[in-house]
Amino acid sequence: MDKCTNEFFMLNDDIKHSHEFNDKEIKTGRSLYEVIRIIDAKPLFLEKHMARMKNSAKVANLKLWLSIEKVKKNILKLIEVNNINIGNIKIVFNFNDENNFFAYFIEHHYPDTEDYKNGVDTILYSAERENPNAKIINVDFRKLVDIRIKKKNVYEAILVDKKGYITEGSRSNVFFVKGDRLITAPLEQVLPGTTRQVILEICGEMNINVIEKKINHNDIDEFDALFICGTSPKVLPVKLVDNFQFRSSQNKIVNEIMKNYDIKVENNIKNLIL
Repeated sequence: MDKCTNEFFMLNDDIKHSHEFNDKEIKTGRSLYEVIRIIDAKPLFLEKHMARMKNSAKVANLKLWLSIEKVKKNILKLIEVNNINIGNIKIVFNFNDENNFFAYFIEHHYPDTEDYKNGVDTILYSAERENPNAKIINVDFRKLVDIRIKKKNVYEAILVDKKGYITEGSRSNVFFVKGDRLITAPLEQVLPGTTRQVILEICGEMNINVIEKKINHNDIDEFDALFICGTSPKVLPVKLVDNFQFRSSQNKIVNEIMKNYDIKVENNIKNLIL
């Protein structure tokens, strides 16, 4: 489970000291969550994250009780009291006998310049999410994947379902490049990631053809490049999947998407009304 970092967290509308944080409350009942990147003391793509949270609630047959404005107010309050400009905040709607809203800073691991320049190592990992379209906390799944990632000393694990098809990363979405096209798993198989959505918007603006289809892990060597994407990695080239090597960081399409994603980030932060 993620640890509460920094001095304060929020429980509903109240500021609490971190020593009062108890993740057992989040583990009981059902918990929907989002991880939001903070840049210049502002939450990145907040509206998109909340839209996805609402979708998770709908899929799980649950109902959120806070508006986006209220969530934004709580996040900004948390940023202010901790005096933090950069990091990741986790927001959690916990559904139990008594519903609670949590917001707290968590550890973040952003790729360094060399990771973007050269690409990162990944592994294939046989696993499926119980409900891929809803972001529901699953402690056992996260623990097992993290053990394998640490053991193999890689950045991410790319999930493969029971039929041998690649779905997504354990904390990310995955896109493959073949010629002038992008290929990714169908939406019903994966978490509809916020970064994934922004990338699809970028591809529409750049007239890049995106195909959603199932990719068997045995066919991975047929592709020119691939990248993972998410809140922390942004758009990150992959140079190794198990023993398969790629020159993803040198791929023109990957680099164009990386550049345009950074522009989207800059504009979203600059235009966010507090």
